[in-house]
Amino acid sequence: MSAEPRPVTVTVNGEPRTAEVEPRLLLVHLLREKFSLTGTHIGCDTTSCGACTVLLDGVPIKSCTQFAVQANGREITTVEGLMQNGSLHPLQEGFKEEHGLQCGFCTPGMLLVTSALLEENPDPSEEEIRWAISGNICRCTGYQNIVAAVQWAARKRQDDRAPAGAV
Repeated sequence: MSAEPRPVTVTVNGEPRTAEVEPRLLLVHLLREKFSLTGTHIGCDTTSCGACTVLLDGVPIKSCTQFAVQANGREITTVEGLMQNGSLHPLQEGFKEEHGLQCGFCTPGMLLVTSALLEENPDPSEEEIRWAISGNICRCTGYQNIVAAVQWAARKRQDDRAPAGAV
């Protein structure tokens, strides 16, 4: 017997969203099935791979083991929310420029984990980047190009913030 559906209201990528959900519905399924945000991938269902990573109130979480009702009243950022005003996020540009993706399955989770990293630490070392992505598995790239992409994005963000005419 399933429990009665409950309303869940969240802000997803800046937009308030509400859905009736069973208490056992996972956040990843709310995003993909109820809100049609399929950029959040389902990989392992055990928090091992990180493909389902989203930001919950700015903090990376694995949405495959978080109940949707636990996110009620909170803010969620998915990979679809990284692009701003029609422009790619510097990390998205970096992944393109530095060939930080191959099959792309891990990419949404990698982008969200590293966007949280850059918010906390605008100039991370290689070791700090590797530590940040250590909960996300990539089977294609060997990680070096992902690290290079994050470094590229960090430099771009710093350049974009520099005052005009600064050397």
